[in-house]
Amino acid sequence: MFGDLEGQLAAAHDAEFATEVLELTTAERASVALAERLAAAPGATVVLYLVGGTVLRGTVADANPSWVLLHDSAREHLVPTGAIAAVEGAPDASVPVREIERRLTLGHALRLVARDASPVLVETSGGEFRGKIGAVGADHCDVVLDSGRGALAVPFSALRRVTSA
Repeated sequence: MFGDLEGQLAAAHDAEFATEVLELTTAERASVALAERLAAAPGATVVLYLVGGTVLRGTVADANPSWVLLHDSAREHLVPTGAIAAVEGAPDASVPVREIERRLTLGHALRLVARDASPVLVETSGGEFRGKIGAVGADHCDVVLDSGRGALAVPFSALRRVTSA
């Protein structure tokens, strides 16, 4: 009789422990941002499905709350996190994004691209444009067009990706 009672108590303890672990795991997962999962994946191959239908496959070079830098075999893609519709291959692991990384906004990343003055393909919600990133403001950047037609001011909210040409 005591053996049966001990078995029941052990089973109840195990069930209670499993429930607590599940609740803690669920609460922890609820606090994880996508950028933290991608930041845990440097060198991992992922597929980014962008708003508008573009699909990019490559390795994660860097990520923060504002953007992801993806490398494929020939190019680099700077993708605003707001342009990502889905990620295939995101790891379950995560790393906290440090405060300094949090402050490196999309504008900061675009200023580095502008300083490099390399040709880029800029995909927006309104189409694709070839040129170079010019001035970068608080919420937009100028794309100096290759066609010689001047520059376009592109709101960050319309950016889908900036790809090295």
